[in-house]
Amino acid sequence: MAKARPISPHLQIYRWYFTMALSIAHRASGSALAVGILLLTWWLTALAAGPESFARIDWLMDGVFGVLVLFGYSFVLFFHMCNGLRHLMWDTATGLSKMEAYQSGLVVVGAAAALTVLLWLAILIAH
Repeated sequence: MAKARPISPHLQIYRWYFTMALSIAHRASGSALAVGILLLTWWLTALAAGPESFARIDWLMDGVFGVLVLFGYSFVLFFHMCNGLRHLMWDTATGLSKMEAYQSGLVVVGAAAALTVLLWLAILIAH
C-alpha cells in the first residue's frame, strides 16, 4: 500500500499580504500588456486596411469604453514598469526586509497612479 503523501498547501491556506498581491498583480499586468499589444496590432492593421476598417475601430476607441481601456492600459504599463524597477532593485539585494518591501510596494502603486494621471492630464491639455 502506498504511503499517503502530504498535500501541497493552496491559496485558501495562505494569508494574503500586500507584497504577495503586488507580485501576483505584476504577473497579471504582464499578461494585460500582452493583450494590449494585440489590441494595438488590431488598430494598426485596421489603419493599414483602409478608411472603413479604421473607422470601425476608431469609433470604438473614441468612445467611453476605448478611453477606459486606454486609461487602464496606461496604468498597467506604468505599474509593470515601476514594479520591474523594484525587482531590479531587489536583484542588487536592496530593500528586501519586510518593511522596505512594503514601503517600496506603496511607492510602486503611488508612482503608477501619479504617472497615469500625469500622462492623461498631458493628453487632455494637448488635445
